[in-house]
Amino acid sequence: MPELSSPEDAAAINALRSAVMRLSRRIRHHRTDESLSPTEMSVLGTLFRCGPCTPSELARKEHVQPPSMTRIVAMLESKGLVRLDAHPDDRRQKVVSQTEQAQGLLEEARRRRNVFLAELAGALDEDEWAALRAAAPVLEKLAHL
Repeated sequence: MPELSSPEDAAAINALRSAVMRLSRRIRHHRTDESLSPTEMSVLGTLFRCGPCTPSELARKEHVQPPSMTRIVAMLESKGLVRLDAHPDDRRQKVVSQTEQAQGLLEEARRRRNVFLAELAGALDEDEWAALRAAAPVLEKLAHL
């Protein structure tokens, strides 16, 4: 981790944390399906990005305990958003994959949230928009560390 020796670095970290949290709360208000928790939506997003996974792999990727992931997967399965299939190499395990219904739900959620962010970005000037485009890959990296 870079040394936060300067007051400017500490202020930048504080501003980043605050801005990301506020923006995240605002984005969450643009959910398409209120019956799903943010955690359930996150699991569906992980399955979209990473493909089918075992529940333990999902738990690691989502930073939750395996028993919690087992409950989340059961809820998603009961809603028809994931299916459990036999693991191809280990019959004791299951593989979780998303259904077409989940894909449609994710696409609509992304569309709505992208529209919201595009409206916000419309208030930026060209230099701010260029800085945001340059920062996007770095923020993406931070989100997945």
